[in-house]
Amino acid sequence: MSILAPLPERLRPTQLDDFVGQEHLRGRLQNLLQANRLPSLLLFGPPGCGKSTLALILANAHGKKITRLSAPEAGLQQLRRSLTGVDILVLDELHRFSKAQQDFFLPILESGELTLIATTTENPSFSVTRQLLSRLHVLKLRPLLQHELMQLAERGAEAQNIKLGKESLELLTGVSGGDGRAVLNLLEYVTAMPEEKRDAQSIRAALPELVMRHDKDGDSHYEIISALIKSIRGSDPDAALYYLACLLEGGEDPRFICRRLILSAAEDVGLADPQALTMAVSCQQAVEFVGMPEGFLPLAETCVYLALARKSNSAYAAYMNAAREVKANGAQPVPLHLRNASTKLQKEWGYGKGYLYPHNYQEAWVEQEYLPPEVLTRRFYAPKNQGEEARISSWWKKLMQGRHNAKSE
Repeated sequence: MSILAPLPERLRPTQLDDFVGQEHLRGRLQNLLQANRLPSLLLFGPPGCGKSTLALILANAHGKKITRLSAPEAGLQQLRRSLTGVDILVLDELHRFSKAQQDFFLPILESGELTLIATTTENPSFSVTRQLLSRLHVLKLRPLLQHELMQLAERGAEAQNIKLGKESLELLTGVSGGDGRAVLNLLEYVTAMPEEKRDAQSIRAALPELVMRHDKDGDSHYEIISALIKSIRGSDPDAALYYLACLLEGGEDPRFICRRLILSAAEDVGLADPQALTMAVSCQQAVEFVGMPEGFLPLAETCVYLALARKSNSAYAAYMNAAREVKANGAQPVPLHLRNASTKLQKEWGYGKGYLYPHNYQEAWVEQEYLPPEVLTRRFYAPKNQGEEARISSWWKKLMQGRHNAKSE
């Protein structure tokens, strides 16, 4: 290996004993190494977790003719030319292939003339066709843990022939986001610094602005926004702010965050604090108006407000109950007295007949049925005694109790 090669490439292990991380897969990997025939595999995980390294270790262990390609650089014509006489193909970034390109592999994998070891950073359930996925064994890799990153960093420092204190190593591993390649690249950057400037404080000041790895099309996009919404739902403003910062500092589109905050206000806060939805919509308008980076201010305010607000998902649950009824039994005909009699013929049919106009009665309410007879006894909304919902629903609950008592007599 050339000394001019990047440090991650120079330190790439060639056997499993030297590989760092993925302890949960060790048993399966050992079995694959010892198998008489290597099955086609898909290694799925975030950048820098060792997918390509493991693919090459497994391929080389079986001693056949191997070729390695990257999906963004390989069209179908190049694929056909490159696979002549090849037993094992190591293919990086499978998710970058179109459906037609993925379908190319179906017959040759089915016949067994080629073993495919592919890698992807995107969830294969969405990025790989169902037909191809059924022909692959999927191994899910995880980000490297802190002690694994430290092990890599120590190896890198030794290879670079430099000495770094524990605090400096912890700084480099801490900002890497579980990415082993990032750790080694940062270490290579530090190597170029004067020896007296390699303490943690100097490194922190000298490093280029560290942009957190956040793939807006990958799983981290959905994992972080999911964590934000769950933190709001769990009334934890600190966690909500942390995940908001992860998204914004990672370059997430603030409009996407606004959309999710509006949904959270309606689903999780709901009628316990109806003002929350208004605030979330105002946040979206404010972000559009002021733009970024200042848009973090209304976003942060809204996240904290939603996290602190009382919670009720009664409106969400009520709609889901109604939707299940409609899906199960279809939409029943609207009662005649609720239909608008727009024509003379409709009046003759009885449209609108017997309808009672609530505003003509005391408290703008009158005893009257609104549901179709087929679902007359069904109840979809169950109010909660949380925040404003208890006050808003108290009058309605009093009416419902009066109806119940009248029917019981």
